Amino acid sequence: MGKKVAIVGAGMTYFRSMLPMTPQEMIYEAARKSLDDCGLEFKDIDAVVSGSAPDAFDGYHHKGLVGVEPSDGVGKPYSRIYVGGGTGVGVAVAGWWHVASGAFKKVLVVAWEKMSHPYPHAQPLFKTIFDPIIEQPLGPNLIWIFALEMRRYMEAHKLSKELIARVAVKNKGNALDHPYAQLGAKITVEDVLKSPVLVWPVHRLDISPSSDGAVALVFASEEEAKKITDTPVWIDGVGACLDSQFWTNRDLAYPYYVYLAAQQAYKMAGIANPLKEIDVFEPYDPFTYKELHHLDALLGKPGLAPKLLAEGQLERDGDYPTCPSGGLLGVGNPIAAAGLMKVAELYWQLSGRAGKRQVPNACVGVAQAWGDLMQVAQVVVCRS
Repeated sequence: MGKKVAIVGAGMTYFRSMLPMTPQEMIYEAARKSLDDCGLEFKDIDAVVSGSAPDAFDGYHHKGLVGVEPSDGVGKPYSRIYVGGGTGVGVAVAGWWHVASGAFKKVLVVAWEKMSHPYPHAQPLFKTIFDPIIEQPLGPNLIWIFALEMRRYMEAHKLSKELIARVAVKNKGNALDHPYAQLGAKITVEDVLKSPVLVWPVHRLDISPSSDGAVALVFASEEEAKKITDTPVWIDGVGACLDSQFWTNRDLAYPYYVYLAAQQAYKMAGIANPLKEIDVFEPYDPFTYKELHHLDALLGKPGLAPKLLAEGQLERDGDYPTCPSGGLLGVGNPIAAAGLMKVAELYWQLSGRAGKRQVPNACVGVAQAWGDLMQVAQVVVCRS
């Protein structure tokens, strides 16, 4: 397992659809806030681990280099992590490696996305990720294939659109208490069902918004963490899994790759029963159904998450608080930064600093991100 690793500071920018900041400005602001949070300076950091999604979003080749100067990575070991939507939690996993290995004592982990550069929308950029022989001739886009997955999930567990819409109601409501949220709102199930259908059964309010934003965390070794703060949040377990890129030959009703990644993290963290041992869940929720789909895998029980939702157990005051941050649906979805936001939420929750979002007596949490063509899973378990 290596040496113990703690999160000792966190910071983020606002998540907005067209944030009037350059990528460099976003990175610097998030990094500066994370360092201020724990009383450190850039000079105190030994290495930088960055994360961002496709280069085309920002309009740069090798756009990982964009983060070098604003994160003070010049002259330090610097790396960029990229696994699509899984990048945000993936960069946290990579940051953990850096410290757990004993190679570094303090590491700055930063993720960002500037999705407003592709105008009018980033969606066309994703058309190139499909197999050019088998898939591209069909003209798919991301909403198209996720609509297929959503429909399969609904059929497998006999789920209604009305039930799934409650995820949007919950998460956008939770985001009203998040100071950096883009789409906190008080909405109803009827609002979701009356919003425009994009690809059946996906309505506009089933989807998280494209966003600009950045998030940064400071990781420290056990020795350093105890010098820095009285409330470190420990990374107890990490897991990752990559499935086949061919989504057409899998049963889309259950993300087995998320289950496998979660099992790795749970084994490392000594968790035998996530239902009884985890206090806060932050699954990746770019679509309403994905929160349930991913939570099924984190719990290891297909079809359980919708039942918990129907019972109100996924609310912030329920037995299994899920996305108390507001998630991607409410806070926003700057792809790489969105996943790291979920790890930051665990830090704030488990250190008792989540404000109005605070889950009482939260001691253990799990964050998960997912990306590429329904194939990447990254999982982190944290403990106070």
